[in-house]
Amino acid sequence: MPSIPAGVRGAIITGWGTALGEKVITNDDLSKVLDTSDEWIVERTGIRERRVGGTTAGLSVESGRKALAMAGLEPGDIDALVLATTTPDRTVPATSATVQNALGLRCGAFDVNAACSGFVYALVAAHGLIALGMNRVLVIGTDTLARITDWDDRNTAVLFADGSGAVVLEAQEAGTQLLAWDIDADGSAEKYLYCDIGGYMHMDGKEVFRRAVRIMVDSAQKSMKAAGVTADDIALVVPHQANVRIISAACERLGVPMERAATVLQYAGNTSSASIPLALADALNHGRVKPGDHVLLVGFGAGMTAASAVLRWGGTA
Repeated sequence: MPSIPAGVRGAIITGWGTALGEKVITNDDLSKVLDTSDEWIVERTGIRERRVGGTTAGLSVESGRKALAMAGLEPGDIDALVLATTTPDRTVPATSATVQNALGLRCGAFDVNAACSGFVYALVAAHGLIALGMNRVLVIGTDTLARITDWDDRNTAVLFADGSGAVVLEAQEAGTQLLAWDIDADGSAEKYLYCDIGGYMHMDGKEVFRRAVRIMVDSAQKSMKAAGVTADDIALVVPHQANVRIISAACERLGVPMERAATVLQYAGNTSSASIPLALADALNHGRVKPGDHVLLVGFGAGMTAASAVLRWGGTA
């Protein structure tokens, strides 16, 4: 997929914020109602606890407000809101409309549903809006998977959770933070991970694992090639937080040491669209990224979708 053409109006991330469900569910809590254990869950997923609770709109408002505050912006400064979610609060209207109103924004707002790849899809779309003349776009990734999870199914109950992450993109006339990107989908694989309207999540874990590693690595390699960088140039990988074994396998195939991966799934679980911005914010808050660093965002999700992006932190100018 494309690198960013010369002369295209770019953007940088100037603020970020997060929100998690208020209730903590530990592996020991689940072992009391399911045939499982803390050891079994940690060994297979890397998750120790997950957070549940709240609505998609409510969590989005919380993370979005924090991102605006960090960027030093008022609601009227935002030109568009892009909300990545696979769990809207209603069928109609888009949850982004509810979030827009609650934050006091006066701009266009729309949802993007690309499952766990959604945040990167939304980030790419937001850069496109800025390239066409907008100045500031609020990008949020939020999912409330607890309400579409069958808590009697140990294959899915141990994984999914609720959370939100937001970033503010601001236009930069000279240079851009986004060097290259890739989005992809393989609709023939939708049967391996899906949720019917009004139903619960269904997942073929073995098939998802097999395909997830392959599609993540393929997307990441396309973005890295387009950006003109190698594994040695990547200071931080921010992967979708589905399973620590998937993250480890993908990093190994990419040639990036696992210690250069950002992870929050150990306490946040799999939050779908929220997982990449949650992990990115955690890394930023802990000083793991400095100006000029190359950051690789990469995810996969139901569909099956995949998306990746290479950022040069702080922009190219």
